[in-house]
Amino acid sequence: MKKSAWTRRPSKGAAAQADDVEPQDWDIDEGPTDVAGWSTGAQANMSAAIRWTAWGLLILGPLLGAAAYLSAPAQAGPSQKKPAQAAPATTGAQGAAGFAQLFVAAYIEAGEGDQAKLAAYYPDATGLRLEGDPGRRRGEQLTVVRLRQTDRGVWSVTVATRVTDTKATADPSERDRPDDKGDAKAAAARAVRYFQVPVATAPTAGGASGYTALAMPAEVAAPEQIKAPALVYGPMRPALPADPRTQAVTEFLTAYLTGAGELDRYLAPGTHLNAIAPAPYAGIAVDSLAIEGEKGTEPVTTVPGDGTQLRLLVALRGTGHDEVRTPLTYALTLKARAGRWEIASLDGAPTSATTSPTSATSPAAPSAVPTPSAAATTTP
Repeated sequence: MKKSAWTRRPSKGAAAQADDVEPQDWDIDEGPTDVAGWSTGAQANMSAAIRWTAWGLLILGPLLGAAAYLSAPAQAGPSQKKPAQAAPATTGAQGAAGFAQLFVAAYIEAGEGDQAKLAAYYPDATGLRLEGDPGRRRGEQLTVVRLRQTDRGVWSVTVATRVTDTKATADPSERDRPDDKGDAKAAAARAVRYFQVPVATAPTAGGASGYTALAMPAEVAAPEQIKAPALVYGPMRPALPADPRTQAVTEFLTAYLTGAGELDRYLAPGTHLNAIAPAPYAGIAVDSLAIEGEKGTEPVTTVPGDGTQLRLLVALRGTGHDEVRTPLTYALTLKARAGRWEIASLDGAPTSATTSPTSATSPAAPSAVPTPSAAATTTP
């Protein structure tokens, strides 16, 4: 603590003897003192500034650290290359199907010495033992009937085909001779056979998809036939000529299949269809109709209000240019306008009963049938 600076006045007697008295030991304030070039006042100011700076750093330190942590990249350490996006699981399905068809065709025709031909599809085929003459059998009407993904990049493809013997005997006497073995052979030749092929697919260096078989084809049973789902239509009943629905579908299908008449005049606004060209039939005959939701057999001669939609199945016979009649069935959607039925769409398949039915009595009712512009823009 700094002592107060003051001066003591000597007494008169003491003043006379000033020269004989020793000086008193008192602190004398001589004003500001410089230390190392700094005054004590400057030192005080500097100490305060340093003290406040230290406190500021103590307070700002955690805040600056948190900001730096939040702004830093989420991944510490050296930068890592982002992995390439995996290809969709369904990539290569169409190519795998075509690859399996080619493999089955080569497999059926293969004979002794054809290992290299099969190795183009299945590399391990080089070590197979093949018998018989090459080309003694041939696969016809090859088509994919089942395509199932068993693992990532692996497809199980089932190919259906008819296998014919190109070296079948031409001797009528041998062909007609009763023989159980021969009958079994003939039955096998007429039957459709099924071959299951496992195909792996992956991107190649050029970016395209590559394929390889994982094993030789396995002959399997035919796919099981299922029970057909219930449909929205009523039972098939004779197509009565006085029924406006019979008239509408007959006029439309005649123009569509035979080219007779202008097709657009039978279509609802917004529906676009093209007649088959060249026309495959010389004439048609509509035999029966199955009407959506209809259960009775009472004749119908009237058309409901505008906007009403109705789905139906049409069974007919088309007379070809060779005078042979062929049965055909069409699923159609009709739409009422101006007192007549028009074709709103040529449906791709009959409608199952699980689909919400359209209304045949009220145009304001909700309809599950697509709008004509979206439902029939192309000819099936």
